Amino acid sequence: MSGIRKPIQTLLAVALVASLLLAACGGGGGESAEPIKIGAIHDLTGPTSDVGTPYAEGLKGYVAWRNENGGINGRPIELISADYGYKVDVAEQLYTQYVQEGVVAFQGWGTGDTEALRSRIAADKIPFMSASYSANLLDMEAAPYNFMIGTSYSDQAIIALRWAMDDWKSAGNDGAPKVAFIHHDSPFGKSPVPDAQAFAEANGIAFTAIPMPKGVTDYVAELAQAQQFGANYIIVHTVSSPAAVLVKDAQSQGLKDSIKFINLNWCADEIFIELAGDAAEGVVGAIPFTPPSSPVPGHEEPDNWLKAQGSSLTEKGLHYSQGWWTMAVMAEGVRRVLDAGEELNGENLRAALEGIKDFDTGGVTAPISFSSTSHKGNSALRLFQVQNGQWVQISDYISASP
Repeated sequence: MSGIRKPIQTLLAVALVASLLLAACGGGGGESAEPIKIGAIHDLTGPTSDVGTPYAEGLKGYVAWRNENGGINGRPIELISADYGYKVDVAEQLYTQYVQEGVVAFQGWGTGDTEALRSRIAADKIPFMSASYSANLLDMEAAPYNFMIGTSYSDQAIIALRWAMDDWKSAGNDGAPKVAFIHHDSPFGKSPVPDAQAFAEANGIAFTAIPMPKGVTDYVAELAQAQQFGANYIIVHTVSSPAAVLVKDAQSQGLKDSIKFINLNWCADEIFIELAGDAAEGVVGAIPFTPPSSPVPGHEEPDNWLKAQGSSLTEKGLHYSQGWWTMAVMAEGVRRVLDAGEELNGENLRAALEGIKDFDTGGVTAPISFSSTSHKGNSALRLFQVQNGQWVQISDYISASP
């Protein structure tokens, strides 16, 4: 018996050493398979749930797809999330709860709550991405852990103004056009107004900002203000439903023949076209995330994943891929930390994200780059126009920078 026992003991010892080496090298179970906790809040029932729901589904879809394909270096992503109904106080409560539960990163949503959380995000050193593209979140002193994937609202407005200037001149007009900026009456809606106004004034554009009151059923009064101002172009910065009402009112008032409409990203989507119907025709969209109606390579993975679930990216819309690719960029930062063999914490994740340069989203966005001095992912987008009920690309990338 002793002659048999010795080889067995030797084999067991070899197996134990091998398993320890495998764990140390990142394979198998143990610590190497520890989930990567990422917190998130979604608007599934609040005033922006029409766009918040597909965005949230995109975040969750990417996580499910990534986990099905081995996670990040063998570690699954554990997304801890809840609906906050677009309420800032609920967002703050959930953020605190998830940080206490050990999340290393966070996916937020709205402008009001993301701006309200800035100082806490900085103090907790939690890398944070959201669907708010307010330029206020690019202040590196006030928001050193906020990262922006989409083109900022200010840059979107400036690009829209650049296009209006070029379109005005290409039509043979002299001077500069008059532009009305009609916006959601909230921190989100007001965010780009100062930068848009400064750009307009610097380029001789007559500019006025008109807030959209809450709880109304039409925007005839706001359109009358724009008409009285003499607007040649109206830039719309709100979400899909009120934007659809606005352009339908413009059509019924006979204004669409004399004024061109340019929608910024949260009202330039498939939902807007569906709600506005024929009135959507000809509307231009400043869209940071390429719609599925203009297929690019970056649509393939989410579309294939959705088709395996009995859906498609065409059915889910552009906000799904917006959420998908926002999570993909966060995952890229996580991968870089793990590849470097460093501890996965907020400081190391921030440094890894700041090392991203020209990250390719397969044409869904302009290439994404961050640095230690700027967390603005990009400053360019392509313009699209509603033609025969679809968003059709009408420009190459236009940058907000000179």
